[in-house]
Amino acid sequence: QVQLVESGGGLVQPGGSLRVSCAASGFTFSSYAMSWYRQAPGKERELVATISSAGGRRTYEDSVKGRFTISRDNAKNTVYLQMNSLKPEDTAVYYCKGNGLGSWGQGTQVTVSS
Repeated sequence: QVQLVESGGGLVQPGGSLRVSCAASGFTFSSYAMSWYRQAPGKERELVATISSAGGRRTYEDSVKGRFTISRDNAKNTVYLQMNSLKPEDTAVYYCKGNGLGSWGQGTQVTVSS
């Protein structure tokens, strides 16, 4: 079955950086585009970034363009989200998901606060 395990979250000061990872199993990782989503308290889950199956195309939500970078390592079945210049409004639980697959992981908490 599809399994997604997010890690790497934590507490970081505004302006800081963090990289979150998502280890995938149970499906042919290299055949699927992958996305990162986030959900802040009291808000709906929103799409943050997407990367194509081979990694050649990447798209971003407007508020993170120029600050976040999505990448993947198909040999390791892992997708990453590098987050720079973090702002308090980036505080959320971050989730990865295979496009077209219904499963979610447990997420990883990112808190941006001084």
